[in-house]
Amino acid sequence: MMETKERVGKILELLDREYGREYRCYLNYETPWQLLIAVIMSAQCTDARVNMVTADLFKKYDSLEKFADANLKELEQDIRSIGFYHTKAKNIIACCKALTERYGGRVPETLEELTSLAGVGRKTANVIRGNIYHQPSIVVDTHVKRISGKLGLTREEDPEKIEYDLMKVLPEDHWILWNIHIITLGRTICTARKPRCGECFLREYCPSAQESKENKE
Repeated sequence: MMETKERVGKILELLDREYGREYRCYLNYETPWQLLIAVIMSAQCTDARVNMVTADLFKKYDSLEKFADANLKELEQDIRSIGFYHTKAKNIIACCKALTERYGGRVPETLEELTSLAGVGRKTANVIRGNIYHQPSIVVDTHVKRISGKLGLTREEDPEKIEYDLMKVLPEDHWILWNIHIITLGRTICTARKPRCGECFLREYCPSAQESKENKE
């Protein structure tokens, strides 16, 4: 365990040095409910595509009430380009109705309340808790799942189990940052299709990079 913690400490130090410690979200939003809707839309869709759609969407539906009262078929067409738009449109309307009727228009703070909303799972809930309420939260997306495994921090495939594994080895002050840093790493160096291990500043502490190096030798 000490060896893992030592290695994790080095990894975090290098990530902080490379990417800084500023909290940033890759989805564009101005209010908590806008972020919630954007995250619901982002499932199996790129943040860039969601940002393109919400640029007009948040102008058309400029209040939570307008989303709650939206016509389903019309909203489906508004978000058609993001994929799974039938389900997402239905969930957005149901979620916004719940926010207006049960929470007085306020996005709730607890994991239990958030996951009771339509279209909101642990990942979405943790994005809200981390970015809006600044509660230590680990968001397990595809980048975090893949790279955390490569770094030897989890052997699990289930996102919730990965979340618990990471909670054991990461200090709380890096729970939110882990997602931010790993997304950046996954998009630039440790890409899914062709990871550039030779260029990676974490290669010395990454079992997957070391194995790749040994195989080449």
